[in-house]
Amino acid sequence: MKQDIDRLMADRQLDALLIAGDEGYSVVRDYLSNGAHITGGVIVKPRGSDAHLFVSGMEIEEAKVSGLPATTFGEIGYMQLLQNITDPAQRTIKMWELCLKHAGIHEGTVGLYGTGEINVYVALVQQLSEALPQYRFVGEVGRSLFDEAMLTKDADELARLRDVARRTNEVLEATWDYIAGHRADVDGTLRKADDTPLTISEVKRFVRQELLARELEDTGMIFAQGRDAGYPHSRGQADMPLKLGQSIVFDLFPREMGGGYHHDITRTWCIGYAPDAVQRAYDQVMQAFDIALETFGVGKPAYMMQEAVLDYFEANDHPTQRSDPGAMAGYVHSLGHGLGLQIHERPSLSHVRREDVLEVGNCISVEPGLYYPEDGYGIRVEDTCVITEKGELVSLSPFRKDLILPLRG
Repeated sequence: MKQDIDRLMADRQLDALLIAGDEGYSVVRDYLSNGAHITGGVIVKPRGSDAHLFVSGMEIEEAKVSGLPATTFGEIGYMQLLQNITDPAQRTIKMWELCLKHAGIHEGTVGLYGTGEINVYVALVQQLSEALPQYRFVGEVGRSLFDEAMLTKDADELARLRDVARRTNEVLEATWDYIAGHRADVDGTLRKADDTPLTISEVKRFVRQELLARELEDTGMIFAQGRDAGYPHSRGQADMPLKLGQSIVFDLFPREMGGGYHHDITRTWCIGYAPDAVQRAYDQVMQAFDIALETFGVGKPAYMMQEAVLDYFEANDHPTQRSDPGAMAGYVHSLGHGLGLQIHERPSLSHVRREDVLEVGNCISVEPGLYYPEDGYGIRVEDTCVITEKGELVSLSPFRKDLILPLRG
């Protein structure tokens, strides 16, 4: 949680954090600024005190929404220096120095985080050390300070996650009803009122409209049918008509408009009816889902849920990434992941990442699946869940898990 940041800084012997970035969305900037929608700017977080936002004059009112100290670049004298400094690297170095000093950091070890073009920051490293020897700038590889802080969510974060979940589930319901309102012709193709085929691109357009109406934005949904559903990250072919009896993997993972907290839910549908092979696979995926939930426990290693699912699928003769690393059919991914401001966070529910432990405040996805593209189908079912203060794993994805989507048209 955010309240852990000072402890995590002490563990890393950091005197301050400096969050830089371009004008694109930054997860770390969002996290430290309490969701204030600032574009660009610098955040300095001294150990033991609040983060301080430094922004252009155009952003100052938005920065104040954070409830944190906020200062314009003009107020720290940076704008006055620009006419005398033409080198972009030197401008950045001077900006960071002014921000650090204004936040009360005159020396020490500074952890660097944020977003931006990698070539810029690679070039800055040596120049920073030469120009500002009173500071030691450091980065991290692997499980970072913010990875650890974001492992657990506080009450405000959980409220936002629940609200995004509610709205996302409404979109699932609307999409189910939208598809169900069509009819099928004799060859199984879904038709609209004007007798033209209903295509994947039209379903996605409908979904995006429903998301927008609820102030959510699509981040790359999956709506893949038939053979494409057998590839876990196939987005589906835009011009493909929807057909009766083909498995459809619908994976929706929107976030708050403009950047923010996510929800992640997957359902597998067969319109009208399900072939026997798809039904059998679906029943096994649902059994695997239940096994994962039964294996859950606070304080247990996160990978144990995945190990239980691997045991089940392998006992039923499905290849897995454990029994056949690199397999392209069967169960070919991990059971799930943490999520929040990023769609993939810690903890990991992978059998090869064994350091994460399940704890109160985690928000995780649970998503077993089976994929057989050469047989023309794929199956995945996914809920986003939170671990409550009572130690219970509670789903935020109540939308029905029916395989067959009947038509009303």
